[in-house]
Amino acid sequence: MSFEWWTILDRHRKLLSVKNPAALQFLAQTSAIRGDDITVKSYKVESRITSRFCHTTVKSSVVNSGPNAQSIGFNVQIPKRAFITNFTMNVNGITFVGSVKEKTVARSLYAQARARGKAAGLVRANSQDMETFKTEVHVPPGSKIEFELHYQEMMQRKLGFYEHSLYLQPGRLVPQFQVDVYIYEPSGIASVETPNTLGEHFSGMAKLTSSKHKAHVVFKPSLQQQRKCENCTTSAIDGIFTVKYDVLRDSNVSDGHFVHFFAPANLSPLPKNIVFAIDVSGSMWGVKMKQTVEAMQTILDDLTMDDYFSIVDFNHNVRCWSEELVPGSTIQVAEAKKYIQNIKPNGGTNINEALMRAVQMLVKASNQGMIDPRSVSMIMLVSDGDPTVGEIKLSAIQKNVKKVMREEFSLFSLGIGFDVDYDFLERIAMENRGVAQRIYTSHDASDQIRRFYSQVSSPLLRKITVQFPENSVSDVTQNHFDKYFSGSELVVAGKVLPSESTTLNSFTTASAVISTDRIDLTDGRNNHSFTWGATADITQDRVKVSIVKDSKVMVTVDDKITVMVLLHRVWKKHPTHVDFLGLYIPNNNQYSSEAHGLIGQFGQEPEVRVFNLHQGADPRKKEATMEVKGNKLVVTRGWQKDYRQDSKRGSDVFCWFIHNSGKGFIDGHYTNYIVPRLDSFLPL
Repeated sequence: MSFEWWTILDRHRKLLSVKNPAALQFLAQTSAIRGDDITVKSYKVESRITSRFCHTTVKSSVVNSGPNAQSIGFNVQIPKRAFITNFTMNVNGITFVGSVKEKTVARSLYAQARARGKAAGLVRANSQDMETFKTEVHVPPGSKIEFELHYQEMMQRKLGFYEHSLYLQPGRLVPQFQVDVYIYEPSGIASVETPNTLGEHFSGMAKLTSSKHKAHVVFKPSLQQQRKCENCTTSAIDGIFTVKYDVLRDSNVSDGHFVHFFAPANLSPLPKNIVFAIDVSGSMWGVKMKQTVEAMQTILDDLTMDDYFSIVDFNHNVRCWSEELVPGSTIQVAEAKKYIQNIKPNGGTNINEALMRAVQMLVKASNQGMIDPRSVSMIMLVSDGDPTVGEIKLSAIQKNVKKVMREEFSLFSLGIGFDVDYDFLERIAMENRGVAQRIYTSHDASDQIRRFYSQVSSPLLRKITVQFPENSVSDVTQNHFDKYFSGSELVVAGKVLPSESTTLNSFTTASAVISTDRIDLTDGRNNHSFTWGATADITQDRVKVSIVKDSKVMVTVDDKITVMVLLHRVWKKHPTHVDFLGLYIPNNNQYSSEAHGLIGQFGQEPEVRVFNLHQGADPRKKEATMEVKGNKLVVTRGWQKDYRQDSKRGSDVFCWFIHNSGKGFIDGHYTNYIVPRLDSFLPL
């Protein structure tokens, strides 16, 4: 008989359909191969990772060795962010191919199948980072079935590594069992390792070979090595096989496309302002609350004096441990721990009011000037259920939160257990520059919470923009990012436009601490730190450094060349302006005739002629033609601030602005003058 079967991938927003002449069933099972009197001939997994993109194939060959017809199941756990590209079953030489459908189509087909009495099944997540693909086929005795599943995923960098996980659970001993992971990274592999996550039984069985650009990991236990004990008939393979690696970063260009990876290291974390909104409703009673409290003990210990925090706990009511953000001092952290330990869950769930209160706390601190302008502000919501008190309409809560959240705030959501509406928590987080994570109430739930927090607890940069030279690229993906966290990675891709150049340059701007709090002096041997609240003079090796209290730093070399750094203070509680540093170089510096660079090349001012003054596109800014170095450039006259006389407000001066990043005015291209770090040097 003709039969249609669908499996909806709940989190993948796709549906897999298989047209099969045999009756198909869906059963909730855990092992990869299920059924009685089944001979598993082989179980093979192959992953190929190229430029952080992974394609995984899972193959299994099974024979119904029993005397009767029976159902044989094939279950594979795959990463949440992966998507299935193909699934085939070969039954006695006949191949049946699955097809992937979009979410809306999938739901429609699923409803139709159920209405016609056809077999159908949902695929649900059953672990922290995995979901289970399940299928089952009913076959006569002696039948040979070959299952083959393909899925793909973009590798994500967390805590300094890309981690590729394969859940291995064959369910029985397999004569031909093999896992191969191939890695190819054009920019180079920095490190690769295979931590023993399957247990001591398989210690040292994963073999690794690697070179500059390639690595191969093979796990091929023999039939005897798979046994739980010497005479056991059950398999000891049951867990996650992991490969961790990192790369040497560079932009990859191939076939007219590029991928740029950004993951700076050796940066100091930005201070953070964080409000923990913790669900203490009745459903959190017992293990959930115990694990949340355990996790919070460690999380609070992570706070520093530069961080500010508070706690909002909510059920049908909303309470604040502190109405205002407080510094993460030892005393405050200890008081917060006591408060959390004394929480007794009960009552309903008022998520809307809790989030409103958390946002108000951040807004108040910002308006009062308590928040460091360079810091990162965030809310971490921990909840295990749907709202039952106050505003209970999920779309209304989303709208309310988005309305009051400022651009510089982020919301991170942790959903505890299976009964939580994870889709809602994910939407509300992503709409507010954050991410969500489902936490499963297993023995390691507190570790799951801590691991998630560790991924967002060390913000390094804000407002990151990755730029490329004009007319060099097109169809660029997202290149503006709100935050960058330690151990993660930002990825920008697009098309490369035809050009004579064989290289593609990029220019990344961001805000970090690189600070008005102190003055750091390094002489190559020793490091010294000074505050702006002191006056000091340091002379060493022909270099004199003078610090004028709350004003400026002067660096003089051989009494001939001077660089001045001014500290620009703004009035307190200013809504937008922040303190900043300004670099000034006097015109009377006695540079060598060999001096060049972005500044040195103008030690001798070039001859400049400006003419053809006319109205520009902006009526407030005139345009003209500038003749310099044999080039005629279009220039625009505008205002610029000179802070040498008034370090707070500055004075307005006219300047001519050179378009196209100074092209034609400076020697070469502006990218020739970009150095990766402040203590780097350009090649001669």
